[in-house]
Amino acid sequence: MSQIDAAEYELFRDNVKRFLEKEIAPHYEKWEKDSWMPREIWNKLGENGLLAVDQDEQYGGSAVPYQYSALILEETAKAGFCSLCTGLSVHSDIVTPYVAHIGNEAQKAYWLPKLISGECVGGIGMTEPGAGSDLANIRTSAVKQGDHYLLNGSKTFISNGQHAGLIIVAAKTDPTAGAKGVSLFLVDTALPGFAKGKNLEKIGLHSQDTSELFFDNVKLPLDALLGEEGKGFAYMMQELPRERLNIAVQAVYAAEGVLEDTIAYVTERKAFGAPLSQLQNTRFGLAQCKTDIECNKAFLNQCIDRYMEGKLDVPTAAMIKLSTTDLQGRVADTCLQMHGGYGYMVEYGVARAYVDARIQRIYGGANEIMKEVIARSLVGR
Repeated sequence: MSQIDAAEYELFRDNVKRFLEKEIAPHYEKWEKDSWMPREIWNKLGENGLLAVDQDEQYGGSAVPYQYSALILEETAKAGFCSLCTGLSVHSDIVTPYVAHIGNEAQKAYWLPKLISGECVGGIGMTEPGAGSDLANIRTSAVKQGDHYLLNGSKTFISNGQHAGLIIVAAKTDPTAGAKGVSLFLVDTALPGFAKGKNLEKIGLHSQDTSELFFDNVKLPLDALLGEEGKGFAYMMQELPRERLNIAVQAVYAAEGVLEDTIAYVTERKAFGAPLSQLQNTRFGLAQCKTDIECNKAFLNQCIDRYMEGKLDVPTAAMIKLSTTDLQGRVADTCLQMHGGYGYMVEYGVARAYVDARIQRIYGGANEIMKEVIARSLVGR
């Protein structure tokens, strides 16, 4: 926090809260029921300066520290808008940094203003039907043919897939080289041969558009290559710490939000002639949730500081992702139990918090993979 002006930071927080209250809160429940968030919300986010805020001013960004981008995720998750939070994280904190960190000047000049303004929504195409956390075994291929690459294959579970105008696609350029044969491409979704599957139905994050993507002889110009050929896997490993940090931010503050809602509920709800908050089981449960949240928040803030210093390594990012997403699931489960039968009703926010929390232990690398990453840093393979 020492790197930013505290008063300015809190003023920005107030602006984020006002936007969420005005533009999201009145419509979010309907969006969740419809399993669809309108495309225009991205334009509104851009107009209000809430997309990719840490990017350079020359591209339309605000050039503020990462903490400001994290703050947007904090407030969105705490308000219970996890579908939007996930989409924002992918767009602003995964796709845009890939372009900014790896792209050449022409690529940055073309794509970053569109991403920052909301004119273009970003998605990232890594996961395939036969390759989830095992990114080295992807089968989508990009074959160089003269002045272009020919892209073929498919991706699945792609967040922002329906609205996306840009997909960063991981593809094999050398099928014999394993992880060293993977390259990244900036794929304009308007290109012939690209197709989006249906909006996938999920148990949670209902209004977050998630799709299958198909590439049938998509002709990519040579300048669609992001970075160098064969370095895609290395680039993904380079950018994964921020992705996992974003997931951790969402986890901690979603947990904090549902706990605050539950405290209000058990204070008002009565059983056996007294508020639920006077029962020891309730009080101890709340105390444990609060303690776990604060411990994880302290680790999260430490990881954010490390990221700002360029020192957040892959094992530490795996630890914060593992710990906070497990926390989110425990808190959501405890809070749902305190609501009794009402917690099982979709009209209560705790029910949505419960199902939305479940994916956090899967995407960004399943938590079992996080344990393996951490273990390798301790005792090797």
